Amino acid sequence: MGTTTVMHKADGGTFRGTCQTGDSFTAAACNEKVISARHFGKAWFDAVPESNRAGYVSPRDSQGHGTHTAATAAGNADVRAKADGEDLGTVSGVAPAATIAVYKALWQSKDGQADGGLTSDLVAAIDQAVADGVDVINYSLGAAFESAYDDPAQVTLRNAAAAGVFVATAAGNSGPGASSLSNTAPWTTTVAAGTLQSHTGTVTLGNGASHTGISTTVHRRAGPAPLVKGSAVRVADTVDVYADYCMPDSLDPARTTGKIVICERGVNGRADKSAEVERAGGIGLVLVNPGDESTDGDLHSVPAVHLDKADAAPVRAYAATSGATATLTAGGAPDVYPQVAGFSSRGPSLVGHGDLLKPDITAPGATILAAVSPDGNHGRDFDYYSGTSMATPHISGLAALYLTEHPTWSPMSIKSAMMTTATPTKTADGKNSGDVFAQGAGEVDARAMLRPGLVYDSGERDWLAYLEGSGVDTGTGVKAIDPSDLNHPSIAIGDLFGKQTVTRTVTATAAGTYRARVDLPGIKATVSPSVLHFSHPGQKRTFTLTLDVTTAPAGRVDTGALTWTSGRTTVRSPIAVTPQIVRAPAEIKGSGSSGSTAFSVTPATSTLTATAYGPVTSPVTEGTLTRMQQISYEAEIPSGAKASQITVRFDAAADTITGVLWGSKVDGVLQDVHVAVPDSDGAVTLTVPYPAADALLVSLVAMGTDDETVTPYTYQAHHITADSPATGRVTVTPGRARVTPGVPTDLTAAWSGVPANARSGAWIEYGNGAGSFLTLN
Repeated sequence: MGTTTVMHKADGGTFRGTCQTGDSFTAAACNEKVISARHFGKAWFDAVPESNRAGYVSPRDSQGHGTHTAATAAGNADVRAKADGEDLGTVSGVAPAATIAVYKALWQSKDGQADGGLTSDLVAAIDQAVADGVDVINYSLGAAFESAYDDPAQVTLRNAAAAGVFVATAAGNSGPGASSLSNTAPWTTTVAAGTLQSHTGTVTLGNGASHTGISTTVHRRAGPAPLVKGSAVRVADTVDVYADYCMPDSLDPARTTGKIVICERGVNGRADKSAEVERAGGIGLVLVNPGDESTDGDLHSVPAVHLDKADAAPVRAYAATSGATATLTAGGAPDVYPQVAGFSSRGPSLVGHGDLLKPDITAPGATILAAVSPDGNHGRDFDYYSGTSMATPHISGLAALYLTEHPTWSPMSIKSAMMTTATPTKTADGKNSGDVFAQGAGEVDARAMLRPGLVYDSGERDWLAYLEGSGVDTGTGVKAIDPSDLNHPSIAIGDLFGKQTVTRTVTATAAGTYRARVDLPGIKATVSPSVLHFSHPGQKRTFTLTLDVTTAPAGRVDTGALTWTSGRTTVRSPIAVTPQIVRAPAEIKGSGSSGSTAFSVTPATSTLTATAYGPVTSPVTEGTLTRMQQISYEAEIPSGAKASQITVRFDAAADTITGVLWGSKVDGVLQDVHVAVPDSDGAVTLTVPYPAADALLVSLVAMGTDDETVTPYTYQAHHITADSPATGRVTVTPGRARVTPGVPTDLTAAWSGVPANARSGAWIEYGNGAGSFLTLN
């Protein structure tokens, strides 16, 4: 049931919606801003019993996420924002004159375990939005893992884009780890989250030291007051770690009253920590990061400052001293901005195989103030949220603004205009960032995007050809293209084997003559033609870009840009390629103190070189693991290492599970974590060519069936440099040869004087850092 609404749009089309009634939501809730509202939950209702449902069975928002994103994209202009009795200033939506149609498909459960939405409900909501006649879809949600191109929701979004609807999608909040993206289809605009000029607060310690962090709740001085860790004021029947996280009912009011409490980030919600401090009578909160995470401007129950890992350590240490005090004050030097937020998911896209650069663009997404539902926000009408969900409606709102000036432009033309006029985000030290897998093309520039000069457009047939080229059978009969040839505003080649040419077509938005420039280190780039003339808007020109690997390191991503310039107009496309000069086995195996083995490689150039380094034989460490034990080793990587290899051998019983957790450490911080399981011989071999890390952290795990289980193991770490002391001799023949590019060539590795009773390793290098690891014994 509901009331039908009709709106005549700027492009001549008509929007027809419905104000669907339901729990605490009548037709009167729709107005000139929210002109339509529907809800979709059939599949979710079938899966979740009524006894576990929370919120409203209606379009009404009970959590706040939907209200926040809608208000950010198209909220009214100059609205006074107040929360907890404090005036937070005025806020405006990005496109305040735009109207909003609500399609609710995300739901809340009482136990929190079934929160979210199911695919069929999302598909129904998207289809209905397109049928109603929306112009822009804001998709501030994502899956735990990157969605396949033929995922039903992504297919439905493709249909929406094919119908002329601009679709902005959230990149995800699983950063800063690599390949953590969610929505990566080419027909959507994938949005990363950047920082704004931060709201700051300062913690001044009794010893005179000051530490600045993020704060939206220190409006007046708090303290000086005693500074304590949560564990120092815990209730008697709570363990220290529970109180250090300021978990519910963990702090003793008799010991906490009048104090400023340090709470560790993690386990429970950030705002829940300040609520616990307030409950126990504390007057302030210092929220500290244990790792490299974002700092967030939440609206806390008590004055609070959120400190990063570097500032957290000295504050913790000082709090442990006798008579420690602190004072919280507003302000302090802000961080450099805009930076890509630490939580923002990063590329490269695994589904795209390196042939499509994602995310596309960055927009503000950290500590964003907007309207929320009072139900889920302690009665507040406004609150600060952070996430790529908050960045996405900035792009959605800008797309709506774009359509007021160019109502007939295609979604990809608008996306191109945003991307090619974006500006680089910043690194922590204030330099321009070149991390395309974090920022995409850069941060959107709301003014420059309206005058792009040239645009890269594409439509449904192009996307289908891209899918076919990516191995997806569309069933349409559309001919496949090389995925790198999709007419996208960025250029990516996941496997640049020697030399490759990509093709693009640009459409002029104004007359002009454009000249090309390519910045891509270690690669010879040729644009043909390198000058494009346009006499009037709408003209199209096609060009090719040929990339030829020269000195770029093999197997490592090389980034740069193609820029077309006409007067003061620049059209910049980011480039990300992974150069390769040879296809060779990652590992070659041999045995005995002497011997030889033949293997085949395929060169990308007419000259092939092969040089052997090593062999090295590192000491073997022996040990045992008991039933549920984990033992860790940190293998320091020497400067100039060409390759590192870790070998772990388990002598495990048949009913014992063994494995290795490992990752790279840079400046003492673990960057990633991988899992490796033993082969049929009980061995785990980890090979890292040209390691960029300072060390490899390797954790050995055994899980036996009882307390008597003992698992013997050995651990060995090889690091090969140009001048590693050799334990024997390794040669490769031929060491240099004239070859035919793309045609396999046979090589022979020979060794002598190598210990027969221990594993040794050598590195065979072909040039540009490409190589094979020779594992002996």
